[in-house]
Amino acid sequence: MRTRVRGAHRLLGLALLLPFIGWAATGLVFFIKPGYGGAYEPLSVKTYPMQAPIAFQPDPAWREMRYLRTVLGGHVLARTDAGWSHLDAATLRPVGPPTSDQVRTLVADAISGNPARYGSVRHVSGSVADTDTGARVTLDWDRMTLQQRGTDTDLIDGIYRIHYLQWTGVGALDKVLGFAGLAMMIALTALGARLALRP
Repeated sequence: MRTRVRGAHRLLGLALLLPFIGWAATGLVFFIKPGYGGAYEPLSVKTYPMQAPIAFQPDPAWREMRYLRTVLGGHVLARTDAGWSHLDAATLRPVGPPTSDQVRTLVADAISGNPARYGSVRHVSGSVADTDTGARVTLDWDRMTLQQRGTDTDLIDGIYRIHYLQWTGVGALDKVLGFAGLAMMIALTALGARLALRP
């Protein structure tokens, strides 16, 4: 009986060897957090002082309003029950999606403070600007916000997926793998305790 328990314990230990190495190595990365500052650095649209006071009356249907000035000029952002809208500061009519030149100008202005990470804008596709350092900056036009990610962000996210057994990219299958890993750890612990405590 003891030989069977020892054999099962050895097999479980071998099966969990790769996940244990992955958990230990990725856990060390999460503990030290190398490169996290740049990988998850917040990036904002650069704003400038207003040149004139607001010359319009906010709509009572607006739940929230922001008025800001960027390198492109004035912007009115209004939130209604339907969500955020980007309005023309002069007419208060909705502004269509930005042109590639507008995205390029806004992003280039925002990233100018950190050329080591972002370099310069290389290509614009829709609302996404790619830089020559490998960073991708996405503009949310209706909120006038930016999100950035680079190869370091992708690497850290990949390490996160390894740590939490998200190996396949299929949510249901990864959940099964996670439960199986936990069950094997519990079984390994129980078998080890039985070997240690039984005379």
